[in-house]
Amino acid sequence: MSSTVSRAITILELCSAEPRSAGDIATILGVHRTTVLRTLLTLQDAGLVRQTSPGVFGTGFRLAALAKSAMAHFDLRGIAHPHLKALSDELRLTVQFAVLDGDRIRYVDKIEPQDSIVLNTEIGGEVVVSTAGVAKAILAHVPSGTRRTVLDRVAFPAYTARSLTDRESYERELTRVQERGWAVDDGEYDDLSNCIAAPVRDHAGEVAGAVSVTAFRSRVDLDQLRGHLDTLLATTEAISHQLGYRREASGD
Repeated sequence: MSSTVSRAITILELCSAEPRSAGDIATILGVHRTTVLRTLLTLQDAGLVRQTSPGVFGTGFRLAALAKSAMAHFDLRGIAHPHLKALSDELRLTVQFAVLDGDRIRYVDKIEPQDSIVLNTEIGGEVVVSTAGVAKAILAHVPSGTRRTVLDRVAFPAYTARSLTDRESYERELTRVQERGWAVDDGEYDDLSNCIAAPVRDHAGEVAGAVSVTAFRSRVDLDQLRGHLDTLLATTEAISHQLGYRREASGD
């Protein structure tokens, strides 16, 4: 990518985050103000940025329209699936992808290798919020109001001796998940399986879903499963990157 194009993209990202002057952008990029201003005026002519006040540039209406058009043709499952397949192929374990759907969380993709655990979950089916790793990975990273809406309809039955059976314990676990960036299901729904899960983020840095890796507890205990965290996190990062997420831009 040419330095001119790269600089223009960075300027667009900066102006999209908040309106900025040419001087502000020049300071951030460490380049001369006239260089930035020349790029801004070119972007303004194309409708990609606009002056929100004299000398201050924000997102242009054409850029907003392009973003809306792109999102209308967005296929989240289609984008994630090749990454999920590669993850499952590498680990030879079951991989699932779930997203928030109103006040519910639903599975939208699942890959079960022939010799791995077969789960009684269905694509389009609801996630058991109180136990599933994907639910914890999603709810730990959404706004408190969204989390409250989901949890208000959740019961906390004791499926196993390891189930979290009250909302307070569950929310404490969500705090731990938020701090470390990944979640587990340590045989909380049944005694046969365990899983690790991590969130996927979109272009705005918001949670778009979560990916889980599930195994037989008798074959792969939780400590062994945690050994695959780097591979799982590389997968969620790759999906997030394809969705437009940039860690630097989001501040995470």
